[in-house]
Amino acid sequence: MIRKEIHAEAAYSVVEFNGVRRFFATVAPCRGVTLLEQTESALQTIEMLFREDGGSGSIVMLSVFLKNVEDQAACRQIVEEFYGQELPATSYIPQPPCDGKLLSIEAWGLAGGCNDLQIKRRGRGMVIARHHGATWVYLADVHPMTAAGSTCDRSLSAFRAAGKRLNSAGWQFDEVIRTWLYLGNITGAEGQTYRYLGLNRARADFYRNLKFGAGLVPRAWSGPVFPASTGIGASGNDVAIGCIALRANGPGVALFPLENPLQTSAYDYAHQYGTETPKFARAMAIATGQLVTTFISGTASITASESRHHDSVEQQTHQSIENIEALIASDSFGRHGLGGLGATLDDLAVARVYVKRQEDYDAVRAICRARLGELPTIYVVADICRPELLVEIEGIVFSHRPSVTGKPEGQCVNG
Repeated sequence: MIRKEIHAEAAYSVVEFNGVRRFFATVAPCRGVTLLEQTESALQTIEMLFREDGGSGSIVMLSVFLKNVEDQAACRQIVEEFYGQELPATSYIPQPPCDGKLLSIEAWGLAGGCNDLQIKRRGRGMVIARHHGATWVYLADVHPMTAAGSTCDRSLSAFRAAGKRLNSAGWQFDEVIRTWLYLGNITGAEGQTYRYLGLNRARADFYRNLKFGAGLVPRAWSGPVFPASTGIGASGNDVAIGCIALRANGPGVALFPLENPLQTSAYDYAHQYGTETPKFARAMAIATGQLVTTFISGTASITASESRHHDSVEQQTHQSIENIEALIASDSFGRHGLGGLGATLDDLAVARVYVKRQEDYDAVRAICRARLGELPTIYVVADICRPELLVEIEGIVFSHRPSVTGKPEGQCVNG
């Protein structure tokens, strides 16, 4: 069902439904030595691929992965000058690309020849898009409002800053359905614990009185509702947040938090993993009419609640992929009362692979290509939330809800 367009330095996929195209690209610079040359090369490639696909619209979200943390400010200036008034919600993430380039970019775009698609920009870092009976907010590159304090204090400040940015556009944080949490020195010691646990305490505190998914989660759902999430390491010592929020404009929009049959829910971990458990769903599936978009959280080599295959990056990569496969399978959806839904690895539109050690890149990439196929994929060096974990994978899957006649509506096209 899915065709893919793969080039030497770029790959992209397109999911088309009812006149709106969702575009995903991963690009490495094909020319240049300096940061300016490589950034402009990657951005020009993204624009070329997006425009060649046709339709009116724009890039709504960029994730720029940087080799050098000190390049963030300069890269931000280059991107802002390139896009001008059409600036996407852009995150500048200090995670070195595994291929050795100064940067790599993941781009999400929306295009359509119908009046259903509306895109607005609310200052630096926020894009609001409306289509198919729902409005989406893409919020990027949010940092703490305070320059000092513990990991918990700075993480809580970053969550509050994200909440204020959403509030400024008339939104609430409990409308968020997907987050990315970037934390420098994520497994570094802090007092009697380590930094990731401080982030979890801040997240739990900030989420404590929020009611995610109100009015959109099926009434039969009895478990907690939290956004899908990736909490991942980065260079430097900073905290940064990106997120996506969703609001229904009419009927036909629903949220389905998914938990993995192979894993203990993260929010149910025993206290040996921290006094505050990680508050996130293993995936969040969003139905807009007949189209189902599933955001897969960062997934590592964990079954039940235990890390597996401590000494083998190959086995950890296989286990991570098997966890994703089990999470999105029709049996998994059926366990959540969602019979008739489900997806396979072939339904992935884009993926990110975080590799702890540069020397493991070739082995991890070979396994991912063999099992996930050729699709837009970012590979970066990043520490994982547990010291023994060596790889983590996330992605987005698209599938269709059966119609009344049993036949899917719309179409999914890559290429």
